[in-house]
Amino acid sequence: AGPRPHILRKGPPGFRRSVHEGTALMGTTPEGAPRGRRIRSDGNAGRGLRPVRKGVRKGEAGMETAIFAAGCFWGVEAAFRRVPGVTETEVGYTGGTVENPTYEDVCSGRSGHAEAVRVTFDPAQLSYRQLLDMFWSIHDPTTVDRQGPDIGSQYRSAIFVRGPEQEAAARAACERLQASGRLRRDVVTEVTPASAFYRAEEYHQRYLETRGAGPHGGP
Repeated sequence: AGPRPHILRKGPPGFRRSVHEGTALMGTTPEGAPRGRRIRSDGNAGRGLRPVRKGVRKGEAGMETAIFAAGCFWGVEAAFRRVPGVTETEVGYTGGTVENPTYEDVCSGRSGHAEAVRVTFDPAQLSYRQLLDMFWSIHDPTTVDRQGPDIGSQYRSAIFVRGPEQEAAARAACERLQASGRLRRDVVTEVTPASAFYRAEEYHQRYLETRGAGPHGGP
């Protein structure tokens, strides 16, 4: 029968969203530019896990970052925040052609952005490959531009890689998953170089956590 969707309100009045169980994503916002200005494109959770360690500054020495898109970023962020070794998360928009997009721009499908999560992690505690394993576990990488009831290019499955090491690891992970025989359809996850990451509106940050909900929308 598949996972059941949880209907939640997301965004300003008039916006209604269903969060598919097991889906959730992240990134940074350039300052000083008005939202919605078009720019040139480059073409390109498990139980018992500890919550994010508080008080870690972004850019702290030794920390690394990764960016994932796996459907609605509320649940994706909540799932990654429970992973030991993750020190910070941020939800935002990336992979599109509009500078400083708003949520409405992204929902329209015209900006080209994906809802994403930027994850800061301590490589001494957690490897990028382990983050990739988590990424596969929280969404369906075989559906094009959708996760469960959420449909649109903003919900695409994507890994935005930061450098050749992450790219090699991401492509190898896609190949391993495809060859595993666990999936009935082909993996359609995009692996693309990371571009500008725009921090989403503040009400989206840690959305489920601040409302006392778990990574799947429930308590």
